[in-house]
Amino acid sequence: MPYQENKEFQNIFRKIEASLENDLPFAVYRKPKQKQVTAVFQGNDVLHKTMDFEGKGFVFAPFDLKENAILIQPDEVLSATFQIGVKTESTTVEFSASGKEAHINLVKKGISEIEKGHLKKVVLSRKLEVDASSSPVEIFQNLLNNYPNAFCYIFHHPKIGTWCGATPETLVEIKDRQLKTMSLAATLPFNGDEKPQWGTKEIEEQRMVSDYIQERLGPAMEELHIGEAESIRAGNLWHLRSEVTGTLSSGNGIKKVITALHPTPAVCGIPTQAAKSFILENENYQRRFYTGFLGELNLNEVGEASLFVNLRCMELQHSKATLFVGGGITSASQPESEWVETQNKSKTMLNIL
Repeated sequence: MPYQENKEFQNIFRKIEASLENDLPFAVYRKPKQKQVTAVFQGNDVLHKTMDFEGKGFVFAPFDLKENAILIQPDEVLSATFQIGVKTESTTVEFSASGKEAHINLVKKGISEIEKGHLKKVVLSRKLEVDASSSPVEIFQNLLNNYPNAFCYIFHHPKIGTWCGATPETLVEIKDRQLKTMSLAATLPFNGDEKPQWGTKEIEEQRMVSDYIQERLGPAMEELHIGEAESIRAGNLWHLRSEVTGTLSSGNGIKKVITALHPTPAVCGIPTQAAKSFILENENYQRRFYTGFLGELNLNEVGEASLFVNLRCMELQHSKATLFVGGGITSASQPESEWVETQNKSKTMLNIL
C-alpha cells in the first residue's frame, strides 16, 4: 500500500518500519475525528511500567491492572496530518462456527450467575485467530482510512508484542481538572439508513453503565453531568452513548480517576469485582491488553490524560492475527443472540485484514 505524499507522514511510517525491524518500542495513533497522527518512539527496549500514572509517555494497560501498565518513553515524538484515502471495500466475511458451543455455554453460565443474584451484568468475550497477509503498517493504514471516528493505533514493544485497533470508547480525558468520559453500551448491526430499534435489554444495559459512572466518579468530582443516551455509529455497528463531563475536586488526579473507572461495566460488568472474578475464572483465555486502556499520559502537561478503552483490537504475531470480541450479558440475554453479536463485532477487524 503506497504512503501518502505528505513527507512528515511518510517519515512516521518509515520510522515505524525501522522500529519493527530493530525491535524497538513505539506507539502511533490518531484520536477520533482528527487528522493528526502522533508517533511516540522509545530509543531502547527497556520495559517501563507504571502503577501511579505519574510517568510521561504513551500508556498501554491490561484488563487486570495487577500486571502493571506499560509506558512507552517519549524519546522522540513526531506528528503529521493524515488525509483519508481509499477505504477497504466491505467484503462478505466467512464466519467460522469454531468456539460457538464453548461461548454459548459461557453465556449460559453468566446468565445463571445473574439469576442467582451474584451479578447484574457481566461482559463475556472470546478470541479468534485468523491469517493476516497484510503487514502491520498496512493494517494500521487501513484502520486510519476506515475508522475516522475511532481512536486508531498501532503499538509495539519487543517484550509485549504488536497490537493495533480502532476503538470507539473513551475511558477518560483530563485537562486543567476538566474531565470528559462516556457511558457506552449496547450493540446493534448497522443496516443502511435504518435507525436502530433499541429493546429493553439494551436500554437497561446502557443505564446501568451511567449509574455506575455516577456512583464511582461522583465522590472525586466537584460536579458531574451525564447526558441523555443517543445512538452513535462505529463502523458497521450502532451503540448507545451518553456524554459525561465534570470538574475534578482538588487533590484528585489521574490515578484516582483510573481506579474509579477501570474496568468499566462496558468491558467487565456490575458489580465490578464479582464480574471481574467471574471473567478471570471462566473465560478460559487471558485477555491481556484487550479491554485494558491506552493513550497519552502526562505527554503534553502534568495531570493531563487522553485514554481509550482497548476494544476492536488485535494482536499481530508473524502472519497471524488474534482478534477479540465480546458482549454484555444481562438477565434478558439470549445465548444464541450473544454469539451472533460477537460474530457481527468481529466484522470490524476481519474486514481490515
